[in-house]
Amino acid sequence: MTAPSPARVVGILLAAGRGRRFDPAGLRNKLLQPLPEAGGAPVVAASARKLLAAVPRVIAVVAPEDGGVGALLAALGCEVTVCADADSGMAASLTQALRHALPDADAWLVALGDMPHVAPATLAALAAALAAGAPIVAPVMAGRRGNPVGFGRVHRDALLALSGEQGARRLLQSCPVTEIPVDDAGIFRDIDTPADL
Repeated sequence: MTAPSPARVVGILLAAGRGRRFDPAGLRNKLLQPLPEAGGAPVVAASARKLLAAVPRVIAVVAPEDGGVGALLAALGCEVTVCADADSGMAASLTQALRHALPDADAWLVALGDMPHVAPATLAALAAALAAGAPIVAPVMAGRRGNPVGFGRVHRDALLALSGEQGARRLLQSCPVTEIPVDDAGIFRDIDTPADL
Protein backbone atom coordinates (compact mmCIF):
# COMPACT_ATOMS: atom_id res chain seq x y z
CA MET A 1 0.00 0.00 0.00
CA THR A 2 1.45 3.36 -1.04
CA ALA A 3 1.12 6.57 0.89
CA PRO A 4 -1.24 9.18 -0.58
CA SER A 5 0.53 11.76 -2.66
CA PRO A 6 0.62 15.30 -1.30
CA ALA A 7 -2.12 17.61 -2.51
CA ARG A 8 -1.35 19.87 -5.43
CA VAL A 9 -1.36 23.36 -3.94
CA VAL A 10 -1.87 26.30 -6.29
CA GLY A 11 -1.15 29.86 -5.25
CA ILE A 12 -3.71 32.56 -5.96
CA LEU A 13 -2.54 36.18 -5.93
CA LEU A 14 -5.42 38.65 -5.77
CA ALA A 15 -4.22 41.80 -7.55
CA ALA A 16 -7.39 43.26 -9.07
CA GLY A 17 -8.31 45.80 -6.40
CA ARG A 18 -8.45 49.51 -7.24
CA GLY A 19 -6.67 50.72 -4.10
CA ARG A 20 -8.97 53.71 -3.65
CA ARG A 21 -7.78 54.29 -0.08
CA PHE A 22 -4.21 54.60 -1.37
CA ASP A 23 -5.15 57.14 -4.05
CA PRO A 24 -8.80 58.23 -4.21
CA ALA A 25 -8.17 59.90 -7.59
CA GLY A 26 -6.98 56.59 -9.04
CA LEU A 27 -3.80 58.06 -10.51
CA ARG A 28 -1.30 55.86 -8.61
CA ASN A 29 -1.70 52.09 -8.51
CA LYS A 30 -0.52 51.02 -5.06
CA LEU A 31 0.56 47.62 -6.40
CA LEU A 32 3.11 49.30 -8.68
CA GLN A 33 4.65 51.55 -6.03
CA PRO A 34 8.31 50.84 -5.19
CA LEU A 35 8.86 49.02 -1.93
CA PRO A 36 12.06 50.28 -0.27
CA GLU A 37 12.80 47.08 1.66
CA ALA A 38 12.44 45.03 -1.54
CA GLY A 39 15.13 47.01 -3.33
CA GLY A 40 12.55 49.28 -4.92
CA ALA A 41 10.63 46.40 -6.52
CA PRO A 42 6.91 47.09 -6.96
CA VAL A 43 4.66 46.01 -4.08
CA VAL A 44 2.93 43.33 -6.15
CA ALA A 45 6.23 41.93 -7.45
CA ALA A 46 7.49 41.42 -3.89
CA SER A 47 4.24 39.64 -3.00
CA ALA A 48 4.38 37.45 -6.11
CA ARG A 49 8.03 36.42 -5.70
CA LYS A 50 7.40 35.14 -2.19
CA LEU A 51 4.32 33.16 -3.26
CA LEU A 52 6.15 31.72 -6.28
CA ALA A 53 8.90 30.49 -3.95
CA ALA A 54 6.34 28.62 -1.82
CA VAL A 55 4.23 26.89 -4.48
CA PRO A 56 4.99 25.66 -8.00
CA ARG A 57 2.07 27.42 -9.70
CA VAL A 58 0.62 30.88 -9.06
CA ILE A 59 -2.49 32.31 -10.69
CA ALA A 60 -2.67 36.11 -10.48
CA VAL A 61 -5.99 37.87 -10.89
CA VAL A 62 -5.88 41.40 -12.30
CA ALA A 63 -8.42 44.02 -13.33
CA PRO A 64 -9.13 44.77 -17.01
CA GLU A 65 -7.25 48.10 -16.90
CA ASP A 66 -4.40 47.25 -14.55
CA GLY A 67 -1.72 49.73 -15.57
CA GLY A 68 0.78 46.98 -16.33
CA VAL A 69 0.28 44.78 -13.24
CA GLY A 70 -0.60 41.74 -15.37
CA ALA A 71 2.42 42.10 -17.65
CA LEU A 72 4.72 42.44 -14.64
CA LEU A 73 3.26 39.34 -12.96
CA ALA A 74 3.42 37.30 -16.18
CA ALA A 75 7.09 38.22 -16.55
CA LEU A 76 7.70 36.90 -13.03
CA GLY A 77 6.14 33.53 -13.91
CA CYS A 78 2.54 33.89 -12.75
CA GLU A 79 -0.38 32.74 -14.86
CA VAL A 80 -2.45 35.90 -15.27
CA THR A 81 -6.22 35.95 -15.60
CA VAL A 82 -8.32 39.09 -16.01
CA CYS A 83 -11.43 39.47 -13.86
CA ALA A 84 -13.92 41.54 -15.86
CA ASP A 85 -16.13 42.18 -12.82
CA ALA A 86 -13.34 42.82 -10.30
CA ASP A 87 -15.13 45.96 -9.07
CA SER A 88 -17.99 43.84 -7.71
CA GLY A 89 -15.80 42.64 -4.84
CA MET A 90 -13.05 40.27 -3.78
CA ALA A 91 -15.23 37.19 -4.30
CA ALA A 92 -15.30 37.79 -8.07
CA SER A 93 -11.50 37.71 -8.22
CA LEU A 94 -11.30 34.60 -6.06
CA THR A 95 -13.86 32.65 -8.09
CA GLN A 96 -12.12 33.76 -11.32
CA ALA A 97 -8.86 32.27 -10.06
CA LEU A 98 -10.50 29.06 -8.87
CA ARG A 99 -12.11 28.47 -12.25
CA HIS A 100 -8.76 29.10 -13.91
CA ALA A 101 -7.02 26.59 -11.60
CA LEU A 102 -9.50 23.75 -12.06
CA PRO A 103 -9.15 20.85 -12.40
CA ASP A 104 -5.43 20.78 -11.64
CA ALA A 105 -5.55 21.80 -7.99
CA ASP A 106 -6.33 20.08 -4.73
CA ALA A 107 -5.89 23.19 -2.59
CA TRP A 108 -5.42 26.93 -2.98
CA LEU A 109 -3.22 29.32 -1.00
CA VAL A 110 -4.86 32.73 -1.36
CA ALA A 111 -2.49 35.69 -0.98
CA LEU A 112 -3.09 39.40 -1.46
CA GLY A 113 -1.06 41.48 -3.88
CA ASP A 114 -0.80 44.32 -1.36
CA MET A 115 0.72 42.18 1.42
CA PRO A 116 4.42 41.98 0.48
CA HIS A 117 5.68 41.60 4.06
CA VAL A 118 4.54 38.00 4.69
CA ALA A 119 7.60 35.90 5.48
CA PRO A 120 8.55 33.12 3.04
CA ALA A 121 8.56 30.65 5.95
CA THR A 122 4.92 31.49 6.68
CA LEU A 123 3.89 30.82 3.08
CA ALA A 124 5.86 27.56 3.07
CA ALA A 125 4.22 26.40 6.32
CA LEU A 126 0.73 27.15 5.03
CA ALA A 127 1.42 25.38 1.72
CA ALA A 128 2.79 22.34 3.58
CA ALA A 129 -0.31 22.12 5.79
CA LEU A 130 -2.55 22.26 2.71
CA ALA A 131 -0.44 19.62 0.95
CA ALA A 132 -0.85 17.39 4.01
CA GLY A 133 -4.63 17.64 3.70
CA ALA A 134 -5.74 20.49 5.99
CA PRO A 135 -9.13 21.75 4.72
CA ILE A 136 -8.57 25.39 5.77
CA VAL A 137 -5.36 26.99 7.04
CA ALA A 138 -4.57 30.42 8.45
CA PRO A 139 -1.48 31.92 10.09
CA VAL A 140 -1.83 33.01 13.72
CA MET A 141 0.37 35.28 15.81
CA ALA A 142 -0.40 36.28 19.41
CA GLY A 143 -3.84 34.71 19.13
CA ARG A 144 -4.81 36.75 16.06
CA ARG A 145 -5.39 35.35 12.57
CA GLY A 146 -3.85 37.01 9.56
CA ASN A 147 -3.34 36.42 5.84
CA PRO A 148 -2.83 34.58 3.59
CA VAL A 149 -5.33 31.76 4.04
CA GLY A 150 -5.67 28.45 2.25
CA PHE A 151 -8.49 26.11 1.30
CA GLY A 152 -8.65 22.46 0.35
CA ARG A 153 -10.78 21.04 -2.45
CA VAL A 154 -13.53 20.07 0.01
CA HIS A 155 -14.49 23.77 0.04
CA ARG A 156 -14.42 24.23 -3.74
CA ASP A 157 -18.18 24.50 -4.28
CA ALA A 158 -18.63 26.89 -1.37
CA LEU A 159 -15.80 29.07 -2.67
CA LEU A 160 -17.22 29.12 -6.20
CA ALA A 161 -20.58 30.26 -4.78
CA LEU A 162 -19.11 33.34 -3.07
CA SER A 163 -20.16 36.83 -4.08
CA GLY A 164 -19.57 40.41 -3.00
CA GLU A 165 -16.82 41.96 -0.91
CA GLN A 166 -16.75 39.45 1.95
CA GLY A 167 -14.62 36.96 0.08
CA ALA A 168 -14.21 33.72 2.04
CA ARG A 169 -14.65 35.29 5.49
CA ARG A 170 -17.89 33.36 6.10
CA LEU A 171 -16.12 30.04 5.55
CA LEU A 172 -13.37 31.02 7.96
CA GLN A 173 -15.99 31.81 10.59
CA SER A 174 -18.16 28.73 10.14
CA CYS A 175 -15.70 25.90 9.36
CA PRO A 176 -12.81 24.40 11.35
CA VAL A 177 -9.52 26.17 10.63
CA THR A 178 -6.05 24.70 11.10
CA GLU A 179 -4.17 27.56 12.69
CA ILE A 180 -0.45 27.74 11.90
CA PRO A 181 1.48 29.58 14.64
CA VAL A 182 4.00 32.01 13.17
CA ASP A 183 6.29 34.76 14.39
CA ASP A 184 5.53 37.03 11.45
CA ALA A 185 3.90 40.45 11.80
CA GLY A 186 3.75 40.53 7.99
CA ILE A 187 0.51 38.53 8.17
CA PHE A 188 -1.20 41.72 9.38
CA ARG A 189 0.54 44.33 7.20
CA ASP A 190 -0.96 45.48 3.94
CA ILE A 191 -0.37 48.56 1.82
CA ASP A 192 -3.50 50.68 2.16
CA THR A 193 -2.07 54.21 2.24
CA PRO A 194 1.15 55.86 1.04
CA ALA A 195 2.34 55.89 4.67
CA ASP A 196 2.31 52.07 4.65
CA LEU A 197 5.19 52.10 2.18
